[in-house]
Amino acid sequence: MYKKVRTPCIGVCSTGIGDDVCRGCKRFAHEVIDWNAYTEEQRRIIASRREGYLTNAVRSQLEIIDESLLLSQLRHQQIRFDESQSAYCWVFELLRAGASQIGDLGAYGLRPTAQARGVSLVEIRRRIDEDFYALSVAYYQRFIAPGLI
Repeated sequence: MYKKVRTPCIGVCSTGIGDDVCRGCKRFAHEVIDWNAYTEEQRRIIASRREGYLTNAVRSQLEIIDESLLLSQLRHQQIRFDESQSAYCWVFELLRAGASQIGDLGAYGLRPTAQARGVSLVEIRRRIDEDFYALSVAYYQRFIAPGLI
């Protein structure tokens, strides 16, 4: 049995100002508008797409070297995350909650990738969010927008 898919809305919606893809949750404008009318299966498809993009964006910047340590730290720090998602999505929730307060990535079971070495966690979080958005926009432009014309 699947658990109910919660809205990924984070209260930073940009579709109301004309964006085709929300800068907050990375859903497409029509998905934001129609969310409450979707079946659980439709919501799961959207959640799966978002999870894949976020996982790829995080993996480009950070590597999980100890998932159990990451999990225990998330619980200890009382950071909200969805345990059914990829552990790389957990990392993003960690960064959203306190990128500026983390001094030692190793204490969280993480290490930077080659392209993120020497980069602040605040900047890494920004890069991840930017990449997550770019992947969502690229999918929208390639597969959704042509069908709307």
